[in-house]
Amino acid sequence: MPIYEFQCALCGPFGELKPMSEYDQPCPCPDCGTLAPRVLLTAPYLSGMSSRQMNTFAINERSSHEPELSSQTGKKHWAGCTCCSSKRASRLRVGRDGSKSFPSNRPWMISH
Repeated sequence: MPIYEFQCALCGPFGELKPMSEYDQPCPCPDCGTLAPRVLLTAPYLSGMSSRQMNTFAINERSSHEPELSSQTGKKHWAGCTCCSSKRASRLRVGRDGSKSFPSNRPWMISH
């Protein structure tokens, strides 16, 4: 429902959320209760979304009633997850004493 603007002769302008079917009907003032006519005080807001954002919102709207669960797709995590991906080889080196190191990633990092 849109917000329409009304002008009360005693109290001034105010906005009210009303159905579109009642766009031309006066509205009672929230302060004094007198019927106020509808006025156009500000320009209508037009959204300037990019096509990428509009596509994202459309996808979310289509899937809002039945979201896709990871258990249904057979995946444990999201598409870009690197924790269980077979493409990424581990660079972890474990020493004889059980110490761990990542020699090529972060030489300044202390292992734990």
